[in-house]
Amino acid sequence: MSSAPLPLTLANVLLRPAFGSRRDPDRAFDRIAGKAGQTDGDEWFTDGFRLLLREWAADEELSPVGWQAGQAHVRRHLTNRARVRRLIAEHPDIEQEPIEKPVFVVGLPRTATTLTHSVLSLSDEHRCPRLWELLAPGLDPSPRERQKAITSARRTLDGTYMLSPRFRDIHLMTAEGPEECTFLLPHALVPLSQAHLPEYHAWQFERDFVPDYRHLKQCFQVLQYGRPRRRWILKSPMHTGNLDALLSVFPDATLVWTHRDPATAVASFCSLVECGMAISRRRIDPHAVGATWLDLLSRAMQRGLAARADIPREALVDVPYSWLGSDPATGAPKLYDAVGAHWTDTDAARLPEVATRLKGSRPHRYDLSRYGLTHADIESAFADYNVLRAEVDRA
Repeated sequence: MSSAPLPLTLANVLLRPAFGSRRDPDRAFDRIAGKAGQTDGDEWFTDGFRLLLREWAADEELSPVGWQAGQAHVRRHLTNRARVRRLIAEHPDIEQEPIEKPVFVVGLPRTATTLTHSVLSLSDEHRCPRLWELLAPGLDPSPRERQKAITSARRTLDGTYMLSPRFRDIHLMTAEGPEECTFLLPHALVPLSQAHLPEYHAWQFERDFVPDYRHLKQCFQVLQYGRPRRRWILKSPMHTGNLDALLSVFPDATLVWTHRDPATAVASFCSLVECGMAISRRRIDPHAVGATWLDLLSRAMQRGLAARADIPREALVDVPYSWLGSDPATGAPKLYDAVGAHWTDTDAARLPEVATRLKGSRPHRYDLSRYGLTHADIESAFADYNVLRAEVDRA
């Protein structure tokens, strides 16, 4: 990576006086939890974040900006959880809201999951969560409240892109655009793209994710309450390793599984992670990034393949990269037909804007070797997946 952007350098200087608080992460956590308004009976939720913040603080290469990012991550999840619980206590019928036949876009990251999600979100019959809603889910806001939330989301994005301009070219987000539900999933892999967290890494493959998906469902019930009911279109590559938990909470879900050469997907994603880590850490070892994410993504894929064996064929839609990555105008109608949706002329008219909007202003170049990985490493780690991908491509 090139030298740090000037705004990032200045931010680290300005935040250095507060950096000392990481020496007492429990105190920092208690302050965050107190302001969030946690209640009894939610220890399963809060305890995980206490452990996460402790390990985040212990990262020896953490920068002042990285420590602020860790606290902000914990604060957002605890605050949102408290809000959702409070709203359900005030309106118990929220939990009766049916989340019927949702669509979840899954697969490895960088396999056109974002484009697939955006295309499925074009229909007026579909409902996708917008970034401003995901950052602070709540009941139907007034126009003024809505604009305030959108402005806050824009500032968050502007701050991210100012600290890491390259991030915008690799993964463009907008405050009012559809975004992935990992923002609401409590204990997903996101922190591992910002800090060195070996215990959290191991924990991902030991814990029960069903409570996380119950919380996710409650968030969608809050976002649906008092508003027109439409089919939810949801997305995150992070779901791929937790399909059994997802389907236990959303048993009538349709899974749209995107496919691409894992060598390309892993290299592209490591490049994205490196951009994110450059905000939070003083030094980055690209080879460590490669080792970490090869392990995380390959193990998640193995879990996904194991769960796939028990998924009814009608609940699973395989989408080769060529459908949308090469020719969206041809692939989009096929995608809609596969999920049982109606592709309209209105949707077709909206498609070019979506396909164009997701492209960065500069080409995204990446190389496996930068991350200490070879094509043989990928072939070995994803051997079973490549058998499936070959079948999908033939079909």
